[in-house]
Amino acid sequence: MDSLVSTAWLAEHLGEERLIILDATKHLAASGRDAGDEFLAAHIPGARFLNLADFTDPASPVGKTLPGPTHAANKFASLGIDRDSRVVVYDDSEVKTSARAWFILRGYGLENVAILDGGLAKWRAEGRPLERGKAKAANSEFAPTDFSRAVRRKTDMLANIASGDEQVIDARDSDRFTGAAGDQVHDLPGGHIPRSRHLWFRHLYNADGTFKSVSELRAAFDSAGVDLSRPIVTTCGSGVTASVLLFALHRLGVEDTALYDGSWSEWGADPDTPKETGPA
Repeated sequence: MDSLVSTAWLAEHLGEERLIILDATKHLAASGRDAGDEFLAAHIPGARFLNLADFTDPASPVGKTLPGPTHAANKFASLGIDRDSRVVVYDDSEVKTSARAWFILRGYGLENVAILDGGLAKWRAEGRPLERGKAKAANSEFAPTDFSRAVRRKTDMLANIASGDEQVIDARDSDRFTGAAGDQVHDLPGGHIPRSRHLWFRHLYNADGTFKSVSELRAAFDSAGVDLSRPIVTTCGSGVTASVLLFALHRLGVEDTALYDGSWSEWGADPDTPKETGPA
């Protein structure tokens, strides 16, 4: 299974054994939308609700950071996921939360994980079937394991400002990056980590919500001044849209990547961290 599947592919494979479909939708608080209620009203047949809002570490002082091994394993088991599952994730969110789900699932050892290209919006637009109500899934066994994907902490990011060993790419919109506007999502001033490059995650999508072609993705990173042969760390507001950049890099065959999970919600809230404004 490819890491990016079309709506036509999913329609053809619905109901196959060991294929699990997850609705990974999570909305920003300001949207006034409830992803759980929307799932109950309409979802792709056979889909299960991931509840991405619950895939966080409740003990983290930053909030919304990655769940621990035991917490994640229990959630996977409750969804009927085991290590042999093929998983397709989709969303109907403005911030493309399926990429965050892809990152978490891959990090905890799931090899066959794909994103539905265009998500629920494209599925609906094509008039494909939907169903209502709660999902039914028998519990599975999923042993806890350490997170295997590279994650950076604030101390790593501070050290990198001096060394420049890793390129940092910020996925937020330009106004928040430059400081022309505050970060209303996290109630913080705008700005960015020194030496960061900027690539708004929306520039990686077509108008219909599908990912741009490989050549267009490569051109977007080139335009942002990113050297794809060097290590990369992505960041955003809270690690969600930074995961979109990671998925796009994966599509380009670039795997020497990491996520700054605390992102601006941690960096911007710390009065002692250095910050810059203006363009990259």
